[in-house]
Amino acid sequence: MVKYGLDYTRCRWILPLLLGIGVIFGIIALAGRGWLESQTLPYVHQASLWESCRRPEQGGNWNCESLMGYAWGRAAAATYLVGFLLLVICFALAIIAFAIDTLRFNFIRGIGGLLFVAAVFSIMGLVIYPVKFSTEIEMTGVNMFSWAYGFGWTTAIMEICLGFFFCCLPNYEDQILGNVKPTYFYSSP
Repeated sequence: MVKYGLDYTRCRWILPLLLGIGVIFGIIALAGRGWLESQTLPYVHQASLWESCRRPEQGGNWNCESLMGYAWGRAAAATYLVGFLLLVICFALAIIAFAIDTLRFNFIRGIGGLLFVAAVFSIMGLVIYPVKFSTEIEMTGVNMFSWAYGFGWTTAIMEICLGFFFCCLPNYEDQILGNVKPTYFYSSP
C-alpha cells in the first residue's frame, strides 16, 4: 500500500474487506458438514464440528451422534467459536476504525493484537478436533479431513496474516497520511 504509492483513500477498505472474507470463511467452517468425510466408496462417515454421522450401507439413512456429549467436542466447538466471535468483533472495529476520517493508528494496532488472540483460539479448536476425534470415534474405511475443516484453517491463517498487517500499519503512518515528502532517485546527466 505504501511502497507503490497507492492512495490511502482508495485502499483503506482492503483490510476490512479481507476481514469480511475471513468471517465468511468462518461461517462456512462452522456450518459445514465436511470436517471429516469418507474418502472412498461406500461413503459411510461424515462429520461436522457439531456431530458425527454414519451410514451403514450405500443408500441407507444417516445415523447422527452429537459431539457435544464429549468434553473434547465441547472444547473444540467452544474454542473455535470464541475465535470466530473475536474475528467478528475485529471486523466491526475495523469498519469503525477505517470509517473515521482521522485514522487512529493505536486503535488499529489493538485490532491486530485481538486478531492474534482470535487465531490462538481458532487454532486450539482446530487441533483439539482431529486429535481427539481420531482417537475416540471409531472410523471405518479411509477418511479425510475435508473442505469445511480447510475453511477453518484458512480462517485461522487469515487471522494471523491480517494481525501482522494491522500491527505493522501504524509504522507507516506518515507515508499513509501523506506527511512525507517524496524522494526522487534522479541524477542529472
